[in-house]
Amino acid sequence: MSRKHLSRRSLLAMLGTVALAPQRLLASSTNITLSASATRSSNVTRWQAHGARRGTILFSHGALSSPSKYPGLIGAWVDAGYDVYAPLHVDSEDHPDTKKYVGFASWRARIEDMRALAQHVTDKSYVAAGHSYGALVALTLGGAAALPPEGITGSLRDPRVRASVAFSPPAPVPKLIDAAGYATLAVPALIQTGDRDIPPGASAADGWKGHLLPYDLAAAGGDRYALILQGVDHYFGGAICRHSVAGPIQLAQLKSAAEISTLFIDAYSTNGTAARAALQRRLADSGPVILRRK
Repeated sequence: MSRKHLSRRSLLAMLGTVALAPQRLLASSTNITLSASATRSSNVTRWQAHGARRGTILFSHGALSSPSKYPGLIGAWVDAGYDVYAPLHVDSEDHPDTKKYVGFASWRARIEDMRALAQHVTDKSYVAAGHSYGALVALTLGGAAALPPEGITGSLRDPRVRASVAFSPPAPVPKLIDAAGYATLAVPALIQTGDRDIPPGASAADGWKGHLLPYDLAAAGGDRYALILQGVDHYFGGAICRHSVAGPIQLAQLKSAAEISTLFIDAYSTNGTAARAALQRRLADSGPVILRRK
């Protein structure tokens, strides 16, 4: 089947081979409406853990995207025993009020969404995860010193965050975060990119390395991991975030990302010694799946 003629239904069926079947993932979800501010509500999808519950993950999607476009990741975490909560941010193409939040106006709204969600979740600790713009959110909750938008007061870090999972976080962005901000990351973190994950205007040769700056700049000795996947772009060929981008869909690589992120979450959300040992065995400086630790 060509990428051109790949329907959404066919895509979801293929993604079911990566992790949880989409029908089961849909069946495990509920919708929650939270008050994010005095004038705005936040719509959140919650997926209930399958089997014995191990913990909670708060997930922030990429710009223009939505929580429903990450079944290959969210399904793996749900299947591993984690409740997953994900707001529909105002910058999503699926949000009814997205035209009201132009440019960096969405930054404040994202912080409000995650604060409202963290207050709603009663766990003593949780894992913050995200992709792209959402990866910045996850790292900020874990201690990266992002720049607070007008109207937001207090620390952007949540001390309840045990670890951060960041898929393709941005390089420093004016009005959002500078290099020094990434250096303050305070929790264990898994930071992922691919060698075809090249931002617009960046060097085709090594522009993807900007996504690793949160790993490079964070202090050593804090259980920080860098995951680099050969042949992977920003969207895993359309398997996450934006299903309309050109393929081919990178399902095998997405499966590796889901497996390693689940191991990392097992290791640092619950102090899982077996998962830490398994991560140690996956460390590699070469190959299609590179995993580094410092």
